[in-house]
Amino acid sequence: MNLKKITAIMIGAVMAVSMAVPAMADDKVETVTDGKLTVATSPDFAPYEFYSIDEDGNPTLSGFDMDLAQYIADKMGLELEVVPMDFDGVLSELSQKNVDLGMAGLSPDPARADAMEFSDLYYKGGQSFVTVKDKADQFKTLEDANNKDYSIGAQTGSIQLDLANENTPDADIVPLPKVTDLITELLTGKMDGAFIETAVAESYQKNYPDLEIVCDVPYDTEGSAIGVCKGNEELLKAVNEAIADALDDGSMDKFIADATELAAGQTYEGTLDANGAVPEADDAE
Repeated sequence: MNLKKITAIMIGAVMAVSMAVPAMADDKVETVTDGKLTVATSPDFAPYEFYSIDEDGNPTLSGFDMDLAQYIADKMGLELEVVPMDFDGVLSELSQKNVDLGMAGLSPDPARADAMEFSDLYYKGGQSFVTVKDKADQFKTLEDANNKDYSIGAQTGSIQLDLANENTPDADIVPLPKVTDLITELLTGKMDGAFIETAVAESYQKNYPDLEIVCDVPYDTEGSAIGVCKGNEELLKAVNEAIADALDDGSMDKFIADATELAAGQTYEGTLDANGAVPEADDAE
């Protein structure tokens, strides 16, 4: 994916640059574009990142990852530029050093260490196995899902896909590019279960009560980190300092609370069309 050909969607009013005087950018911190902090994200992962739809149908890129991205940019005295794309594109763009940061509910999986640096954890969550209420009795444990007759989904390129392969190797494992695709397949009965990050599963459950979180999925590293351009140690240091500040001053708690509230309203999860609008074929939730 060529970053120059991607239309960058700038965060709207709720993500506007803080009116407070920003901290001076460290001269040692180099970014892909001078004066900007370029962040790749996959806006299909509420409450981390998604589009909040106002009463006029206008989408605004929202979520606690996006609030944190703005906070970090402000701390560094940089303009924030967010580039939405599919999740596997986030990993690719970051590994190719086309963006400074990847913020998409990333798990600091050691298998990704060659492609990016990982920040300190900014959010601790978990992993879940999800199905629909009518099928919940079929899955008392993860072992029940490990059956060739079941179609089990996970997002392409995600840690959840690794967990699916690890816990349900005998099932028909179906990787899909967006979490919204997984939810659609579950609700229409085309898929029997899916591995989804817990906070995201809980967010979808509020909008789709037919979803059922069956059980927790064991995972050694339960938490989210920011992917940082490989080898940029000064940027990694600045990001970690901003994360520490956001946790200490209560900003992160507010970001999470605000995003959770927005995610319970009208949302759209996925990339916008060339005009920056929700595609007509995809109705907002």
